[in-house]
Formats: sequence, C-alpha cells, structure tokens
Amino acid sequence: MDNILAGFVRALRAAGAEASTAETIDAARTLALVGYADRAGLKAALGLVLAKSEDEKHIHDQVFDLYFGRPQPVAMEGAAAPQLRTGDAEVDALLALAQPGPNGQGGDALATALERAATSAGVDEIRFATQAGYYARQTLEALGIAPLEARIAAQRANPEAQAEVQALEAARDQLRRQARAVVQQRYAIFGKPATEAFMTEVVVTRALGRMAPAEMERMKAAVARMARKLAARHARRQRVELRGQLDLRRTMRANAGHDGVPVTLAFKHRRRDKPHIVAVCDVSGSVASHVRFLLLFLYALHDAVGDLRSFAFSNRLQDVAEPLEKLPFDDAMALILKEVGTGSTDYGQAWVDLHDRHWDAIDRRTTVIVLGDGRSNGSDPRLDLFAELAGRAKRVVWLCPEAEGRWGTGDSAMLQYRPYCTSMSHCATAADLERTLDEALEAYH
Repeated sequence: MDNILAGFVRALRAAGAEASTAETIDAARTLALVGYADRAGLKAALGLVLAKSEDEKHIHDQVFDLYFGRPQPVAMEGAAAPQLRTGDAEVDALLALAQPGPNGQGGDALATALERAATSAGVDEIRFATQAGYYARQTLEALGIAPLEARIAAQRANPEAQAEVQALEAARDQLRRQARAVVQQRYAIFGKPATEAFMTEVVVTRALGRMAPAEMERMKAAVARMARKLAARHARRQRVELRGQLDLRRTMRANAGHDGVPVTLAFKHRRRDKPHIVAVCDVSGSVASHVRFLLLFLYALHDAVGDLRSFAFSNRLQDVAEPLEKLPFDDAMALILKEVGTGSTDYGQAWVDLHDRHWDAIDRRTTVIVLGDGRSNGSDPRLDLFAELAGRAKRVVWLCPEAEGRWGTGDSAMLQYRPYCTSMSHCATAADLERTLDEALEAYH
C-alpha cells in the first residue's frame, strides 16, 4: 500500500476515527482512481470511504488538511541573507534550499527535502511536545546540516569571512525554523492525539473518588468513547450470531421444488434475550462520584441495551430514568443528588420501595447492577427481599467502591449480600465499570 495513504489512515485512527482494514483497502482503490493531483477531489473521495458518521467526517476533514498540507514558510528574521556560494557542493546545496531566490531552488524544494528528512528521522513517532527540539535536530541531521555547521565553525575565526559567517548562520537558522515547523505539524498529527490518549488512559485508571474537577470533562469524553466501542463490539457479536447453524431438514423442505439443490438455506436460531438492565444506585455522598460514571456509561450504551431502568436512593428509592432521559446529564445528576442524595442511607428501605413499587421491572431477563458500599447505618438489610430479587433476576452484579478488605466491617452488610449475587467486586475506576458492563452484555449472547 502507498506509504502516504498508510500514514494518513494511521493519523485518522490516532485522531479517533475508526478506519477499518476493509475501509483502508477501499481507500487504496479510491486513490488508484483519483490520484494525488486533485486534492479537493481526493479529500471528498476519501471522506466517503473512510468516515462512517458526521463526527468521523469532521475528524477526516481536519486530519486531511493537516496531513496533506505543508507548514507555512517561516520568514527569515531581519533582512534576507545575500546569495552565497562557497565552493563546497554540500554546503551550497543547503544554502540553495535555505535562501530561495534567483539562483535558489524555492520553498517547495525545501519543504520536500525536510519532509523526507523528517520521515528518515522518525518524527512520526513523536509523542510529547517536549520532544520537538530533539526531533527537529534529528531532522536537520538527516537533511545533512553537518557540513554547513562545520563551515561556520571553520570560518568564524577568520576576520575577513565575517560576512560569509553571518550569511551561513542566517541560512542555518532558517533551516532550523523550517525543521521546527515540520516537527510541530507532525506533532499535531501524531503526537498530540497520542498525548491525549495517554492522559485519557491515566484518567480512566484513576480512582473515581479521587477525580480532580479539571479531569471531569476528559473523563466524560473517555467514558462516552468507551461506551460507543462497547456498544459497537456487542452489536457485531449479535450480527455474527444471527444466522445460527444450518438446519438441514428445513433446507431440504425449502428446496424440494429445486430437485434438492440448496438454493435457499435455512438456519437454526437460538432465542436470545435483549439486554435488560436495572441499575440500583446508592447516591449518598461516599458513592456519588461512582454513580455518576456508571449512569453516564449506561446511558451512552442505549444502542446496546434494549431496556434500561435506573433507580437511586439514600434511604427512599426513586425511579430516576426520566430526568436522565430528558435533561442534560450534568443537570440530571444535580437534580438526582438534590432530591435523592440526602438523608441517612438505608438499604433495607430501598429494597422495600423497589419491591412495593417497581418489582415488575425485574424478571428472568434482567441483569440487576447494584452500586453501593452496603453501609446501612445499622438498619435491617432486608436480606429476605434481596434474596427474592436475586431469584427473579437473570444476574445480580454488585459493584462496591470500597476495597474488599473493608467489607463486613462496621455497618457494612456486603458479606451478608454476597451469597445472593452472581458477582460482587470492588469498583474503583472507569476501567472497572467498562469490564463489568462488558460482562453484563456478554451474558446475553
């Protein structure tokens, strides 16, 4: 495949566009037809085969302009250096690049030479802005700046060559500025997305209860992206399994009129329940940050979850699906915490309210996800109702923000609830939430 196209696809993926292998092959075929000459036509054509949504189309257009554009020429500081020939072929070639003019080779030649040098220096591997100086130097070395610097050093001690030294230094400085501009462009294409991915990975693996306010927006974007990938993965699994196994009897009956030639194939289909999730969340102060991201995750999974019910409590349990569906997420969470998050935590009362008002939300298809620390201020945990809930549901998954070593200490009823749960685990990070929801959706395949 064309190395330029391969690099462009890599840049798209780094920016967040999920360009698949099949789409990349289509892009190669498109390039063979369109070519590079008509950049506007190429941009439109590649956008059709590589972008699957409006968001990806926006990413594609931005990356295309950056990737196929060249850095703006950096003007020389002060007056332009006079044209100069030293008699050294290597040095004169660099001067011709750095000093475009009547005898120079022009800006395009310098841009092309720097692009080749940057590729040779591995500039596409840049990951952090602090590496720009290093890669700019590596690019200049790949360009062959050593003879020019040696000439400057040799002539600096010659009093009669000061005008030449100034011209040589001006040319060297111009090459440095242009190399830096090329590196900055490559950083914008490859390094900045890699830095963002690294920072997102740090946030996703950080304890939710210790999330700094400045990290909240990054975390929200990361959770939404994780949810989209999770939904897409399970949608693919469902499509793969739709056909089932070949049903020989039905196939033979369907093709009786074709002398038994299997023109029409019939398959056995195993009935699969659509994901049906009931979330029961303790929104008291110690758990609120974890609840925020669980609910954000669940509501971002709307394409993968056929039926979702959400309940929140500190003592009295309420159905909170309506504000989450109708209000912006942050506004909905603020309202939930205001209306439900006050009062003394009482898990027993929450199970009573769920039993009396919403028991029909739970049946054999339901995965119940409980998020809470199981601390009920010494009140009756109503294990009888929780056992009945577990008997009605397909699965009961309990996520606890406290480490397992604290379960059963003080007023914690976690160890009393554990025998009735399909799984019970410590949930500290967004990665833990993703794993739990992945397993919950997997149970429906």
